[in-house]
Amino acid sequence: MRNPLLIALLLGSLHTLSAQSFNGFALYNEQGQNTTYLIDEGQNIAHTWNLSEVCNYTVQLKENGNLVRGLRNNSNVLGGAAEGGKVHEVDPNGNVVWEYVYSSASHLSHHDLTLIGDNVLLTAWEVKSAAELNAAGYSNATSEKWPTHFVELEPDGNGGASIVWEWHLWDHMIQDVDASKPNYGSIKDNPQLFDVNMISGGGGGGPGGGGGDWFHVNGVDYNEELDQIAFSSRFASEIYIIDHSTTSAEAAGHTGGNSGMGGDILYRWGNPANYNTSGTQTIPSAVHDVRWIENDGRPNGGYLQIFNNSGLGNSQSTVDGIQTPLDTVQGYTYIRANGQAFEPQSHSYRYICAYSARGQSASDKMSNGNIFVNASGGMGGAGVMYEVDASGSIIWGPYNAGSQKAFRYECDHPGILALEPFMNSTATTTCFSGMSIGEDARAVVMYPNPVTDQLYLQLPSASDHASELFILDALGRAVYSREIQPHEQELKVDFTDLATGVYIVQVHTQNGRRFKQMIAHSL
Repeated sequence: MRNPLLIALLLGSLHTLSAQSFNGFALYNEQGQNTTYLIDEGQNIAHTWNLSEVCNYTVQLKENGNLVRGLRNNSNVLGGAAEGGKVHEVDPNGNVVWEYVYSSASHLSHHDLTLIGDNVLLTAWEVKSAAELNAAGYSNATSEKWPTHFVELEPDGNGGASIVWEWHLWDHMIQDVDASKPNYGSIKDNPQLFDVNMISGGGGGGPGGGGGDWFHVNGVDYNEELDQIAFSSRFASEIYIIDHSTTSAEAAGHTGGNSGMGGDILYRWGNPANYNTSGTQTIPSAVHDVRWIENDGRPNGGYLQIFNNSGLGNSQSTVDGIQTPLDTVQGYTYIRANGQAFEPQSHSYRYICAYSARGQSASDKMSNGNIFVNASGGMGGAGVMYEVDASGSIIWGPYNAGSQKAFRYECDHPGILALEPFMNSTATTTCFSGMSIGEDARAVVMYPNPVTDQLYLQLPSASDHASELFILDALGRAVYSREIQPHEQELKVDFTDLATGVYIVQVHTQNGRRFKQMIAHSL
């Protein structure tokens, strides 16, 4: 969560966002391309990661300034829309910190990923044969299907990662076709389960005439406060919430976790017919990029937001907000009247997009209430990103990125602050106290960032020698200080006894100049 004192210390004074000005950065990587871009409010490239492997769909910025990036593995056995098979983390200089291959003849990562602390959650397919489908009550399956599952990866510190949690849609099926087969029951009375026959077609990759990609799950997000996961399904025209507080064993069942419901569906919205319930289909076709609006005091904090590709018809996209009926007494489940569709009956707010897209795409709500939109290219999509204020006026962009999924990072995001020393000199951001990103701002050089044990500082020339060094923690408390002698041009600071986290390193000179930089400390 953001710390106002930390930001005030780092920036000197808070830059107040207005409805007329974009402030911050956008991060994107075109699908199938090698380069990730960070662009500032002036639409200048502030930083690039020029990498050897192509991105399959999405990238995210960690709090230490590193990049997590889904990749298209070169030796996939399976294949399909936005196929992945590999993920890696790279530092600001493009060095690989760790990587992991999740690809075989029986499973393949694809589309989206999200961060869970330092871990990474991958969206993936797994193969189920026609015989397995028919045994589970599917009506006359003639080819295999690929239901969704999630795997959570924890970096092992040795350049790789291991799976520490997983959830499988296949474990939460119900059917009302054949009483002699497993999971038989009333679809309407069990909205916490997926009807094995609710999607008869499918497409976007896989065998069986393009029907292998069964649910086409394309977006995933994590809510740390609730310890829950949200995801979106294009072919179901629906979004879902599941519990992440479970063990993997509990996630395969129907009890356990904060919700007491194991890995069952806690909440679903968009297409009540999927659980044989009357109600308006609020997602008429494709949906992408479900995400929680950060609950930090901004407008609609805690709501879900989606990119509703055909919210107002085949050619008109919308960004819709949903106020979920969270049970504030139980704390981790969602209220639903017996026999009724999950509330709300319609979106809680809606923005009608100036630029639409039939596929992919993303959106977010900024701290001042503005909406950031990434309308993807392909399938006739606009291929631009832009930001609008509360009146719907475009106040930044449109920027022709051609990206499938882009993210906005505001000035106070720790990852942005950690990247400040790596910004291009052509960047025009106002994020850093109006200080230029030129040589003068780098008169004090601090490295490495992130730091594991020793931090090294190269100081200004003797004509304006450094006089004092301070290190502040995230709450603004001094954890280290010392005087600097005129002859000292290099310093070394031991971080090994400090807790992991973010710190502000300040150097004061005899002429009153002050140099401040955020340093991430990790083990």
